[in-house]
Amino acid sequence: MERFLGGSPGTVLIRLSVISLIVGILLSALGLSPYDIINSIRTLAQRIYDMGFDAVEWVFRYFLLGAVVVFPIWLIARLVKMAGKRSGAGSLHSSSRNAGQ
Repeated sequence: MERFLGGSPGTVLIRLSVISLIVGILLSALGLSPYDIINSIRTLAQRIYDMGFDAVEWVFRYFLLGAVVVFPIWLIARLVKMAGKRSGAGSLHSSSRNAGQ
């Protein structure tokens, strides 16, 4: 479970709570409320339904636009994390070899 969440459930819950509070303060400063967001999502769903199959193309274009930004950032973050684990494990392994000599 910790691997999926990225830490212990309690720590993740506290971290998400703090981030939610900060984002809530920022959105409030911008004049947004939870009701505005829910209403926007409802309006979006209604527009998609009203547009029919044209909506599929519209959603796909936005998906691609977002994926062009999100996917490379995610990939770089994962590669950096993997490289950090490998370099940390390699230095630990080499220091244990030197200790035996």
